[in-house]
Amino acid sequence: MQAIFSVTVPFFALILAGYLAARRRILPLDAVPGLNAFVLYFALPCLLFRFGSTLPVRELFDPVVLGVYLLCALVIVGFTIAVTLKSPVGLKDAAFGALVAAFPNSGFMGVPLLVALVGQAAAGPVITAVMADMIITSSLCIAIAQAHQERHTQPPSQIDDVTSTLPPGVELVRTPGATAETRAAVLRSLRAAFGNPLPWSIGLGALASATGLSLPGPLASVVGMLANAASPVALFTIGAVLWRAGQPHAPVAVNGMAVVRPPLATPLARYLPVALIKLLLHPLLVLLVGLAARGLGAPLSSFQLMVLVLTAALPSASNVSLLAERYGADNGRIARIILASTVLAFGSFSALAWLFGVQPV
Repeated sequence: MQAIFSVTVPFFALILAGYLAARRRILPLDAVPGLNAFVLYFALPCLLFRFGSTLPVRELFDPVVLGVYLLCALVIVGFTIAVTLKSPVGLKDAAFGALVAAFPNSGFMGVPLLVALVGQAAAGPVITAVMADMIITSSLCIAIAQAHQERHTQPPSQIDDVTSTLPPGVELVRTPGATAETRAAVLRSLRAAFGNPLPWSIGLGALASATGLSLPGPLASVVGMLANAASPVALFTIGAVLWRAGQPHAPVAVNGMAVVRPPLATPLARYLPVALIKLLLHPLLVLLVGLAARGLGAPLSSFQLMVLVLTAALPSASNVSLLAERYGADNGRIARIILASTVLAFGSFSALAWLFGVQPV
């Protein structure tokens, strides 16, 4: 256990350092989005490209690993929405709550942490999880939130105009419209996902691996420097984002209006259960589904399954709080889920790694 703590303590200590730096205003709150952008658009893509270019393509896009992980993520999304969708948590807030329950911090935290714990071979399954969450899980949850918002912001006058032209006894059926809105929301979410640099950096890394091409010396040095900066800056940024998420900041556009959402006291019952779903139910489900897949003859190694379970046991992705802010959801609740999962994961993740018998490399 001491060997595991020797790896996990520095990672969580950097998160704490970022949190305290933002809280004490050593790092101005206005600087947090810029720091996040540096990690998202520069440092982390270079890190993922470097891992992708050094791993066999089959390890980056293993269909069994993808299938097991994605199935579990979708089940967690559906289950979390089902158990949290009740007043005052509407569908939009339930959708973002489901996203933090199913979306671990695999990019900013998972890749460097698991590589440090079990070796570079862990990068393949973790990167597969990053792709699944960035493209499918997040797109689905955002689409649910957007479709719900559009159905509730349709001008009543438009509905009244159509209804007034119908013959007596004929009622307006809105299901096709709702379906069209949902389809449009899904397409917008997918476009946003493919606008994220992380999937592209993984794809370019896989292309370099498949073709054997390498970057020219000076460019390789720049990519290497940015990749080396990814882990510490990303962890520091997680802490800063967690502090910023609970503070009043610039107005956001909600239904065409500028709204400032001040931090509100969120009851424990509205966020702690979701954090526990993330840290306990998600990895347990991945373990059970993975064992079932192996029992059915799927080529899933014990190492791959262990990495997937540890990935699912990571705390919630901190960037979801920024998405919740952008889409006008209850960011205070989302931030508390992420914060609770991050604090509790220090013990739960380390304990799970110990149960798996992990020996840090």
